[in-house]
Amino acid sequence: MLRLVCTALWLIGSSAAAGVIAAQDIPAGTLISQSDLGFDSELAGLDDPSLAVGRQARVAIYAGRAVAASSLRDPVLVSRNQIVRVFYDVGTLRIEAEGRALGEGSAGDIIRIMNMSSRSTISATIEGDGTLSVSNSSRELK
Repeated sequence: MLRLVCTALWLIGSSAAAGVIAAQDIPAGTLISQSDLGFDSELAGLDDPSLAVGRQARVAIYAGRAVAASSLRDPVLVSRNQIVRVFYDVGTLRIEAEGRALGEGSAGDIIRIMNMSSRSTISATIEGDGTLSVSNSSRELK
């Protein structure tokens, strides 16, 4: 009985498979817009275009191919070797420094940076505006 139910669910899922496709070639690193996407009832992929719009292509996606969730990522706000502003806030005290990103990341990611004046390595969280903030829990990585 259980096998029959599982087979029936699989058949329903496969017959209702439809997905978002690339309307044109999308190079890796491109921010995806609504005009980059189409819909094909034959291919399985993301079922809602809003899940892809505003995200960044992790790999090249060719025209007519299904857009998979694994081929997308949140937009990169900080790239490797980029000079960034780093903030450390404690109460009313705010320390601001210049640093060099040692990795890349999106909003909410924690990356390592090198303080340009002291040459020490610290970890910081990427904020939504592309700045980095240092918290008490992620001070020194040496």
